[in-house]
Amino acid sequence: MGGRLPENLILFVKTLRSAGLAIGPAQTLDALKAAQTVGLSRRDDFYWALHSVLIKKRDQHDLFDQAFHLFWRNPKLLERMLRMMLPELEGELDPEKQRDKAVSRRLAEALQSTNKNQTKPQEEEVEQNAAFTFSDTEVLQTMDFEMMSVLEIEEAKRIIRNMEIPIAPIKTRRFEDKGIGQTIDFRKTLRHSMQTGGDLAQLKYKSKKVRQPPLVVLCDISGSMAAYSRMLLHFFHQLMIEKERVHAFVFGTRLTHITHQLRHKDVDEALDAVGESVVDWSGGTRIGDCLDDFNKNWARRVLGQGALVLLVTDGLDRQGGQLVGKATQRLARSARKFVWLNPLLRYEGYQPKAKGAAAIVRYADEVRSVHSLDSLSQLVDALSIDSKQQNPFR
Repeated sequence: MGGRLPENLILFVKTLRSAGLAIGPAQTLDALKAAQTVGLSRRDDFYWALHSVLIKKRDQHDLFDQAFHLFWRNPKLLERMLRMMLPELEGELDPEKQRDKAVSRRLAEALQSTNKNQTKPQEEEVEQNAAFTFSDTEVLQTMDFEMMSVLEIEEAKRIIRNMEIPIAPIKTRRFEDKGIGQTIDFRKTLRHSMQTGGDLAQLKYKSKKVRQPPLVVLCDISGSMAAYSRMLLHFFHQLMIEKERVHAFVFGTRLTHITHQLRHKDVDEALDAVGESVVDWSGGTRIGDCLDDFNKNWARRVLGQGALVLLVTDGLDRQGGQLVGKATQRLARSARKFVWLNPLLRYEGYQPKAKGAAAIVRYADEVRSVHSLDSLSQLVDALSIDSKQQNPFR
């Protein structure tokens, strides 16, 4: 490939990555090979060659389509995108148009930020004003993390940093002194009666101590979960700062313990440390093997004293759900409460038909969505009162 095609192709991949798509170096090399294979004789061949190596999910198609036609100079789509960037004066858009508008705003911001960082831009530059403002708080609360613009993502992170996340305490086996209670402490009552010489003595009472239970988080960081896991890591970091007995793990093709890294008070330093420790980000998913690894090497260390387990995954296992059922069953039995957090629940009528998802839902005490700030707030409320939500798929 001669000229500036390789350079512009890498710039195109960076634009997609800035717009929120999880594209790694391996996919970038595949895109270069695909472009070299099909050439530039036909625009459709070039389009679908890049699409085949860069897009892994159906809901990423719209973003790729707009990015391709805008980046590789389709004037009609450029005019359409600029119209979308103008403020909406009256009426509400239907859901499909709202999705297109959100994708276009995020793409325009990505193009603007990418062009600013490039010393060698394309031969023809398109100047555009991408100075957007994020939605108000009410709209932002219900917006899908994957559909947020760059500014909206930053605002969502700020909201998460200001969250207070109380966890309902549970009763332990130990007792503590209580002035008035229902359980008589006979040992202390008899000891106190010796001081009165056998006369009537005041009864002493005791009650069970309450303490925050251990919280264990297992978060899927595979390609299908990348947009959500990055936001949830900010939420887990806030948990680490406020609570003591919180243990965090991430998994894709392998399990990684990140509790120590998330203990940094500065969220940026914490996430940088996590990035250096995790080597399987945005790759495949081996849910069964990773949960089995946790059960064998970590369960006895962190699942004592009525631990609460949060499993964050969409249940899409690369191995077709093998070992997921057995590993999930053991995990659920070791925990006081097992909650499955699945962003796919944002779709109305979702059913866990994938083998991995069907195996997980069988043993989950609760099933919740974590696709927006509102869903995170509902999770916080559930943790604070230790509520029990019925599993609708059982």
